[in-house]
Formats: sequence, C-alpha cells, structure tokens
Amino acid sequence: METAINIQNYLPHRAPMLMVDCILELDVESVTTRFKIKKDTIFVTKNVFIEAGLIENAAQTCSAIVGKKYFFEEDGTENEQVSVIGFISALKKVKIHSLPNVNQTITTKATLVSKFVGDDYTLCAMSCTIFLATTVLLECEMNLFIQKTITPKV
Repeated sequence: METAINIQNYLPHRAPMLMVDCILELDVESVTTRFKIKKDTIFVTKNVFIEAGLIENAAQTCSAIVGKKYFFEEDGTENEQVSVIGFISALKKVKIHSLPNVNQTITTKATLVSKFVGDDYTLCAMSCTIFLATTVLLECEMNLFIQKTITPKV
C-alpha cells in the first residue's frame, strides 16, 4: 500500500512551476517522488518533457529533504509563517538518457550526500535518479542552497 505526501507542504513551488505531484517516501537522507507529465506542463514541447523539466523535477525532489526542516516544527506542526527561497548552486555529472512523453509518470529518487546547516540556510549535495518504470531517464548530482525567510504576520 502506497501513502503519498502532499509535496506542497515541503516546497514553495506552485503551478505552473511545480514539477512534483507527491512524495512517496521521505526520511532524513532520502526522498522518492512521483510526477505525471500533463500536456499543459510548462516544460513540455511537442508532447515531450524536455531536459529543463527533468532537472527542475530533480531539484524539487532533492529540496524536499531540506524543506522539511523549515516548514515543520520539531513536534511536527506546520510553521505557516516560514517560507524558503532556494536555487541550484551547482549541477554536476548530469546524464540524460531519455526524455519521457506526455501522460507518462516518472519516479524520482534522491539521496543526501552531504549537508551544511547555517542559522537560516542550508547547503547540501544530493545524488538523484529519475525513472520511467525501471528505465533510467536522468542521473545527476546537484548542490542546493536553501534559505529560510519569515513571512510577516498580517
């Protein structure tokens, strides 16, 4: 039995830039996500999910591990006054083997390689692989920078 977690609880991304539908598994060192490619997805060209879409999917999957730290208190309650900004600070060893088509569902698995936590930011190195069933579409390593920002009370 599979339990899916709403990715929007872990990322600031919203449509049309949200490239992950749900988290399938999440712990402190790894994450697995799923994404169904729709015709109106921003990175679809001629019914193919292009390279930029695969890389964005990988980045969003990887940042879910770090996002968890900022969006939830230690007791598990959601912190609604916190938001984050983040970006890929390095993309290394990228191998794109194939591109998926519209209406296909990809599964992305990422593993934390290293992490440095500052007062309100995190730098991390991640290893990531994207699959279409058992076929590997993309393999990469990336570094992410994620910083907490406080949303003022209104």
